[in-house]
Amino acid sequence: MASSKMIDLNCDLGESFGPWSMGNDEAILPFVTSANIACGFHAGDPSTMMKTVALVASHDVHIGAHPGFKDMEGFGRRQMALTPVEVYDLMLYQIGALYACTKAQGVSLHHVKPHGALYNMAAQDNNLAKAIADAVYAFDPNLVLYGLSGSALITEGEQRGLTVYSEVFADRIYQADGMLTPRTMANAVITDHDQAFAQALLMATEGKVITADGVNIPIKADTICMHGDNESAIAIARKVHHTLKLSRTP
Repeated sequence: MASSKMIDLNCDLGESFGPWSMGNDEAILPFVTSANIACGFHAGDPSTMMKTVALVASHDVHIGAHPGFKDMEGFGRRQMALTPVEVYDLMLYQIGALYACTKAQGVSLHHVKPHGALYNMAAQDNNLAKAIADAVYAFDPNLVLYGLSGSALITEGEQRGLTVYSEVFADRIYQADGMLTPRTMANAVITDHDQAFAQALLMATEGKVITADGVNIPIKADTICMHGDNESAIAIARKVHHTLKLSRTP
């Protein structure tokens, strides 16, 4: 079940705030190739952003901006009724903030991946997806846009002329339409190591995923999201990293 395709492994980092610690950033970094750093709206703060950029750079991992709704209390996972213009503006604001952190440290910004509710809404709303793609292109057309595989965000990014990475999730249950099962529903998140690993491997090597209804559907996988907020997730990331690395063709 080998694949000749190089698969990117990404994780969300820098989501601590002041003295409050979130995630295990240092433990997950050896097993990923890209990191999405919170930009201060749903999580993170200026000092955390600077420290996280330095940490990611020390592991030679691609740095990405992870902008979300301005909803610290809800961790950016609550829907907000913003217009496309407002979404465009908040994207530019947050990308610019992280870019300042990278520029000050002499490292490059590689990609942008929206966070939480903004990511999920843009997956199905072409107007929001276009606003995000337009903002990324306006800031730097060479940045890669990460979006849910098969979603409006991928479509709008491609139409805008951006390089896009179709993202899949090792630890999330999929619906028949290729969308993620909402976190508000039971069994939306996979916690079993073996199940998450099997799903990641199936998506990366065979381009398909088994839905909540037990049906195989096709899915494009350029990058796999590896959450690193607990020991279980890190164990899954380690196993996926080592196995996919062995399955790659030089």
